[in-house]
Formats: sequence, C-alpha cells, structure tokens
Amino acid sequence: MDRKNIFNLSGRVALVTGGGSGLGRAFCGAMAKYGADVACVGRTEQKLKDTVELISHYGHQAVAIKADISKPDDVENMVNEAVTKLGTIDILINNAGISGESTRVGETPIENWDRVIATNLRGVFICMRAVLPLMVKQKRGSIINVSSIGAFGGAEPEVSPAAYGASKAGVIALTKFAAVEYAKDGIRINSIAPGMHRTNLGAKSDPELAAQREQFINKLVSMNIPMGRIAEANEMEGLAVFLASDASSFVTGQVFVQDGGQLAKI
Repeated sequence: MDRKNIFNLSGRVALVTGGGSGLGRAFCGAMAKYGADVACVGRTEQKLKDTVELISHYGHQAVAIKADISKPDDVENMVNEAVTKLGTIDILINNAGISGESTRVGETPIENWDRVIATNLRGVFICMRAVLPLMVKQKRGSIINVSSIGAFGGAEPEVSPAAYGASKAGVIALTKFAAVEYAKDGIRINSIAPGMHRTNLGAKSDPELAAQREQFINKLVSMNIPMGRIAEANEMEGLAVFLASDASSFVTGQVFVQDGGQLAKI
C-alpha cells in the first residue's frame, strides 16, 4: 500500500446506485475524480447519461446502467453488465433511495411502506448479495451503504416519514452484520448517515407538499443544525473517497454521520 497516495482509486471500479442525481451523482463524480472507473446505476436513463457526461472529463471509463434495485433480476443484470464493460466491481455505493409519502404511521398505506422498504432496505440487501461473491473471490472490496440521521430518531413526517427512518435504521443493522461476516474476506462495509443535503429526494413522490416541506426544513435548519445551513451534495465526496480508498483500510462496520452537528445538539 502506497501511504502517500492512500486516497487514489486508480485501477478500481465503483458501482453507484441512484447515480442519476443528488448524492448519487456526487458519489459518481468523486469516484471518477480520484481515478476509478464508474458504473452509474438508476431507473432514469437520461439522468444517468447526464451523470456520465458530467464526469467523463476526468478521463476514466463511465457507463450508465438502467436498473431497479428492488428487482433481483435487474440487479443481476446490472452486475453482469458492469463486470462485462468495466472488468470487475471493487467499490459498491448503495445510495438509491426514496422517501415515500409524508404521512403519520397510522395513516401510511401499506403499499407505501412496502415500496419504501423494498427500495431502501431490501434493495441494499439485493445489491450486496449480488456483489459480495465477486468481492470474496477477489479478496477485496469496499461497500458503502447510505443510511440517514433519520435512522437515529423520530421526526415530523414532512421531514422524515417513519417508513424512511425504519428502512435506514435497517441499513445500519445490515451494514454491521455484513461487516462482521466478511471482514476476513478482505471486504470492508461501512455506512454513511447524511443529515440535510440539497437533493431531490421526496420531490417526485410528494409534489404537493414540496413547498411546505421546504419551509418546514428551513425552520428546522435555523433551530437544529449548529452549522446553520443545509449541506450541498458535493460535500459528501470526501467521506465517500475515504471509505472507498486505502485511507480507511482498518475501518469496517462503522456509521459516519455528516449532519453539521445536528445529532450532537441536546
């Protein structure tokens, strides 16, 4: 290991789900910026192509792969396509997620609950299950599962619906169990729990409440975030590169909170 270049990802391949916008696009850019070839995965082909175009100037391979991570067949095809086009998968960033409807628990349709869990938790499991055998065979790999500070406590449904928080808490538990199981295989598995970042999460699923949600969040920011602002998506890049690279070679099973101090506040 070259300790002078511990953040260098040259020669590695990263697969990022939810790569068409928001944090996913930032993760794709970060991987490419530090030398990795990137498979950008998502459900909207044009957005993925836009991401590929944006990161192509870094000079590394980037491909767009359309897939719904809640569907095992899609995920199997996703992995096969990534390996065929890029050679392998060294880094998996499970970022894809949905917020679901902004309703209280007793008013949440079962279909909405199932849909959120299917993408945010089951989808992470399906992707890990598909990629882990490859990483075991090559005796190396880094998996980064994106959770949320919503996993650590309750909130008004306009900010973080219960289905979303429950799914993200499950991601943390899955991360810890898998990290213990695969540590001796040379695979590190960690989680990032973002606080409030500027993304489009929730806008499509709840368009009528978008303005109300924005107003509510702005009020929460002034009251609850010590740094006094919402983070930009690209502020997640450094943490992702750290966990993907040799800089975190002895780090596994951990949850890294990036929230401007929100959880630290009493």
